[in-house]
Parts: sequence; structure tokens; C-alpha cells
Amino acid sequence: MRFSATKLAEALRGHVVGPDVEIDGVATDTREMRPGQLFVPLRDSRDGHDFIERALDAGAVAYLTDGATSDRGTAIVVSDPAFALMDIGRVARRRLSGHVVGITGSVGKTTVKDLTSGVFASTYRTAASHLSFNNEIGLPMTLANADEDVEVVVAELGARGSGHIADLCDIAQPTVGIITRIGVAHTEFFGTLEQVAAAKAELFEALPSSGIAVLNGDDPMAPMISGRSSAPVLLFGMGSNCDVTAGRVQMNEEAQAAFHLSSPWGSAEVQLAIHGEHQVANALGAMTAALWAGVSLDHAVASIARVEDPPWRMNVALLRGGVILVNDSYNANPTSTEAALRALRALPGDRRI
Repeated sequence: MRFSATKLAEALRGHVVGPDVEIDGVATDTREMRPGQLFVPLRDSRDGHDFIERALDAGAVAYLTDGATSDRGTAIVVSDPAFALMDIGRVARRRLSGHVVGITGSVGKTTVKDLTSGVFASTYRTAASHLSFNNEIGLPMTLANADEDVEVVVAELGARGSGHIADLCDIAQPTVGIITRIGVAHTEFFGTLEQVAAAKAELFEALPSSGIAVLNGDDPMAPMISGRSSAPVLLFGMGSNCDVTAGRVQMNEEAQAAFHLSSPWGSAEVQLAIHGEHQVANALGAMTAALWAGVSLDHAVASIARVEDPPWRMNVALLRGGVILVNDSYNANPTSTEAALRALRALPGDRRI
């Protein structure tokens, strides 16, 4: 999105040093800087302010700072660049008139984000979180880097503790929420599975009554979570209680699933390009949200068949000598590991390692 430096400084309760310039998006890493962007220096093991000159060399037209300024470019002086970045996300969100889809859960967030954005993009101009940019840095960047004419933003929302999803929702203001599954992940931060579910349910609590909550109906925590939403709830899964279901699931020799989809918008045969039987539920969640938002069944079926696995998640490659290599190295929580092992078992082979 494009911002005037002076207007943005006003929204951030800061002030401008240098000429007014037009800003086109934001970046926190000089190695990924695009010309025309705003550089946001963050402090962690290193101080991003030390990289302001490098950002200007890479094409930044302006930068945030809490003190130090350069004799080049335009500075927007704020009290804290990290908090200012979140406010930039809020500014960008207010300029969006279409849906913001928030996706969370213990597992499958990035895959469902890619599936959801792929299906929505068949009908709407769509932007989505880059890779797994799902925190208080990645979410504002997703919103601020969306094109001016975007109609749908698909945002992955991660959490390391109670209240984190609520904080992200304060920025994103989602109208559609998808919770993939509650599993044993990050319990060192949350404690019990019930506390994990309560934290993820913060997404549904943030939805407007005019929105939609999309929930895995096969999850044992579903009854507890669905009661947190003031928006209508649509359940996806294999159970008879679900609104959108998959039947006649079949796996091919590359562990890609085909299934019969039943939904309030019609029935169809679906073929997935991504790998693993667990991806059926992920596909159901993505299609439920998109069908509710007006994507036609034909477009949903055709587009979801083209979505490929995200990096390091069930990537299947055929090597010389007939060896099949499965790279599912991104996540090692028990739920993800079990799903990967089930997919390995389904692949043909004399030996499985």
C-alpha cells in the first residue's frame, strides 16, 4: 500500500525529518528491501538502526527511527519502531474494504493459508502472509504490503501464549476465522490442551456477527471453541455433524488425496496436489471459507488442485533409483509428526526410513 510520509507520521504520532515522500510498503530486512519501501529498524540481537544506511542504499525512501537520523532519505521519528509497525498494520487495515481471513491452530496454519489464498485468488484479488509471517512483525507487513486494489487478505496468526491471538486480531480485524486443529504444540507456553484451545478461540471472539467462523468439527475441542463466536459457525470434517465433509477419500501412489466434497453449495470431486491424507481436512477448511465468501464451487475445485505444498511441509520428490524422499522437516510437534508418519506409511515401497 502507498502512504504519504507526513500522513503516516501523523497516524503514528511521530514527526518527519526530511522531504515528504510516497512510501510503497514496508520492510524490516535490508536484504529483502524493494525500492520505494519504508524501512522499519527493529531491535533484537542486533539493532536495526545500524542498517538504516544499507536500507537507503537498497532503495528505501524513508525509515522509522526512535532517534538517529541520516542526512539521506526521510525519517519518521517515533517512540518505538516495533509498536509503530503494528500501528502501520492498523492504518493499512482501515483502508481494506473486503474480507480479512485470519487462520490459526496448532498445526496446518501455513498450508491452510496457502490453500485459502489459492482458492480466493480464483475470484478475488488476494494477498496473503509470506511464508509463515504470522506474528506482530509479519502480520502488519502482510497488511501494509498488500496492493491498493486488494479484495481479500489471508493472514496467518501465530501465538506463543494467551492473549497473543487477541492482540493480532486487534490489528487484523478479521471477518473470517479458520481454526485448523488443536494439538499438542507449544504447550510449554500454554500449559494444557484446554488452554491452547482457549488461546486459539480468541480468533473467533474477535469476529463480527456478520462474519463467519470456520472450525474443524472433528476436533474434540470444537464444542468449547464454537461457543466463543458471535459469528455463525461452519464445521468442516468427516463427521456427520459437519457442514462441509469429505467422503470416499482415496490416496494415490504419491500420497495425494482425492475425495468427494459435500457442502451447502453443492457436491464435487476434488483432487489435491499437496501430499498426505491429513491435507483433506486442511482443504475442507479453506474451501468452506471461500465458498461462504462467494467463490463458486467450480472455481474452488479447480484452484485448490493447483496449490502445492509449502516449503519443508510434505514435499515429495522422486530421486534416482526409484527412491521417494519426503521432506516434512518444518515442524516436529507430536501431531505433525504423526501425520507425516501416516503419509510415509501410505507411500509404496519395500523399505521406509
